[in-house]
Amino acid sequence: MPVKFKKFYNEFKNESFKILDVGCGNHSPAQTKKWFKNCEYYGIDQDAYNNDDSDFALMNKFYRIDLSRNITELDEVPNNFFDIVIINHVIEHLPNGHEVLLELIKKIKIGGKIYIEFPSIKSLSLPSMHGALNFCDDPTHVRLYSLKEVANILLSNNFKVLKGGTRRDCWRIILFPITVLYLFLLYRRLSAGAFQDLVGFAKYVYAEKMPIRR
Repeated sequence: MPVKFKKFYNEFKNESFKILDVGCGNHSPAQTKKWFKNCEYYGIDQDAYNNDDSDFALMNKFYRIDLSRNITELDEVPNNFFDIVIINHVIEHLPNGHEVLLELIKKIKIGGKIYIEFPSIKSLSLPSMHGALNFCDDPTHVRLYSLKEVANILLSNNFKVLKGGTRRDCWRIILFPITVLYLFLLYRRLSAGAFQDLVGFAKYVYAEKMPIRR
């Protein structure tokens, strides 16, 4: 199971709910529907990014928005509507990530959840590797965000942070030697994805939108 689903899988696996996937490329609609068969899937991205017709057929709606330039286009996405918003490795590609987060949290209903994942500041000191182990391996990375910064945006806007910290998946760490060998035999080179959990490449915040206090 993708790490981005693990924080809320048990709560939502058999439920009917609405999910907004910000940065929905690379067959994310099909991947999401595999684990959450009853969800209504909405996606935001600036392009198709390896999604095919079958992926788009699974979407209730696709919003084609370049968040770095057209943040006002988020107005067409309904407010107080979604049960889950996923922002998985998106904000590091945005110079205006703070402003984008402030707009996206408006889309979550009371009691809804948000999962945000992004490269850690530590990634600046990690070795370079195919697939981005060092922050600067990916030329589309434009800004670092800290765990404290992202958490404070949510805390200042009536969210309760349920969990946050270094993104590590125990099974990925346990299977690390097998994964490294498999990917090396497949691609004849080391792949960053096998190392990211082991070295603490990414941070995450998982939070819930609370009722407004009177």
